[in-house]
Amino acid sequence: MPKHIRTSSLMLATLSLLAGTALAEVTQNKERNLYFGETHMHTAYSLDAFIGGTRQTPSDAYRAAKGETVIVNGQPHKVRRPLDFAAVTDHAEYLGEMYSALNADAPGHDNPLIQQLLGLQDIKQREQWFFKYVISNNRGDEPGHTDFYAGVETEKSGWQISVDAAEAHYQPGVFTTLVAYEWSAAPKGGNLHRNVIFRGDSFPEKPMSYIDINREEGLWRWLQELEQEGIRGLAIPHNSNASKGMMFPDQDSSGDPIDLEYAQMREHFERAIEMMQVKGNSEVHRQFWAADEFSDFENADSIQNSSGRTFAKGNFVRSGITKGLAFQQQLGVNPFKLGFTGGTDSHNGMMSDVDEDNFVGAHGPEDGSVKARREGSVTGWIDSKDLSIGSLTAVWATGNTREAIWDAMHARETYATSGPRMALRFFGGWRYADDIHTRADVVKKAYRGGVPMGGSMQDAPRGKAPRFVVMANKDALGANLDRIQIVKGWVDASGELHDQVFDVVWAGVREPTGSGKLPALGNTVDLATATYRNTIGSAQLATVWQDPEFDPEIPALYYARVIEIPTPRWTTYDAVRAGLPLLADVPATIQERAWSSPIWYTP
Repeated sequence: MPKHIRTSSLMLATLSLLAGTALAEVTQNKERNLYFGETHMHTAYSLDAFIGGTRQTPSDAYRAAKGETVIVNGQPHKVRRPLDFAAVTDHAEYLGEMYSALNADAPGHDNPLIQQLLGLQDIKQREQWFFKYVISNNRGDEPGHTDFYAGVETEKSGWQISVDAAEAHYQPGVFTTLVAYEWSAAPKGGNLHRNVIFRGDSFPEKPMSYIDINREEGLWRWLQELEQEGIRGLAIPHNSNASKGMMFPDQDSSGDPIDLEYAQMREHFERAIEMMQVKGNSEVHRQFWAADEFSDFENADSIQNSSGRTFAKGNFVRSGITKGLAFQQQLGVNPFKLGFTGGTDSHNGMMSDVDEDNFVGAHGPEDGSVKARREGSVTGWIDSKDLSIGSLTAVWATGNTREAIWDAMHARETYATSGPRMALRFFGGWRYADDIHTRADVVKKAYRGGVPMGGSMQDAPRGKAPRFVVMANKDALGANLDRIQIVKGWVDASGELHDQVFDVVWAGVREPTGSGKLPALGNTVDLATATYRNTIGSAQLATVWQDPEFDPEIPALYYARVIEIPTPRWTTYDAVRAGLPLLADVPATIQERAWSSPIWYTP
């Protein structure tokens, strides 16, 4: 059975004293504070990151998150703004092997294959070594440890290094570290990875990997065992665009129809999904949502060139969460009741390096130069020019502590942004006044009269349509806002899935056309200089919106999507700085955005 991590009595007493003092000073805000953080990144203790050249430790990663300069691809680099919270999520798979490799006194360090690994210099040799000893194994149905695995104690020791780094950098009220790891399941080459994040100060003695637990149901059962011991964890699925249809399935991993137990376990332990990371945006794809004019955002098409991945509508988040409504009707529980988070999946040891004009790649030398990003690829995954910079997780929490941040994610009071730090609030209720968004006490009234993002509404009074309060402020250092949209998903009486996008408030003097489309606001980007002007758009947008097509008998969900004015894409910054022509086959500009977690309505 899993056990708690143990430290020396002196260290434990010291940490408890410091944490207790700091926690006592953290003011709790019932109306929530906004915090930005990273929930998906890798250090040298992830074998694939080490192969790519990363030498950052978990402690280095937390230093980077706090704004310190670290070395990436041999050059000093730093994020523009420190984070409020962060989680190192190294792969559990081969964590023990990496402990042996990175510590000279560790068991197995003298293994010839580890010495060979440490001596590899050329990136092509590293890739060949990685495919020979790792990839061919990990993407099978029954992965196993490598020939240079030195036993379970090395896994425990590698995990302890990650835990110790999180403990050392935790400053309640200032900077929160979340103890976490990645479970990297890839059956048949489909991405079913999950980031597992623990609450508070209790953790298992080692993380369970894809080698230990073959499919997601086993992961949930392990988390259930931990919960019974007082260790609470949640699992955040990764980018569903690469899941080969397995992220939102009709059957469980044994091929049986999803039943009540599956739905209950998944709804309990999987509270949010990663909307976007460096391997693209998983909300929607232009091929399947042609009517959505913003569905061509960071589609990452070249993912389909590797590992037999082919995009299908069911791979994407909007389809998956809408499908969950159908299961809610059938089973009484929604297995895909997921809020939204964001991450980078950086394999450079960098936390939330998400400024378009500061992007230096995310996979070591594979995308670590302008030439590599324009002409190369990330082996087995994506053409480098198709990469996104990744995204951020934003949470509305009562304070900046492990418990409060985790609780906000568990409550789904969280949203994802494609990088900018815009502030977004979204509430649903039945009796909001038309002018509530203009009042000084709007947040207090919104909580009192309804539910925030991630919440659920039931029993429409006398069939009355729900009202939604949505408010967004631009990133103080970023672009103005173009519009706010509300996306509705529903399942009709025959079980068919539907969704629709509503423009609810926008900048500028413009009105929807006869087709219902809102005209474009404009574009101030100068492609020759990779600059833009904030002479269009608004710094703040807010409104109260009521669903004009509400049917009280039909389950539905709603989430807000905030769209910025156009700005240069990272590829444009690269080209201008290097004096090269713009790439013809990727967009020169983008419209950054944020996605709130949904609010659900159940009859």
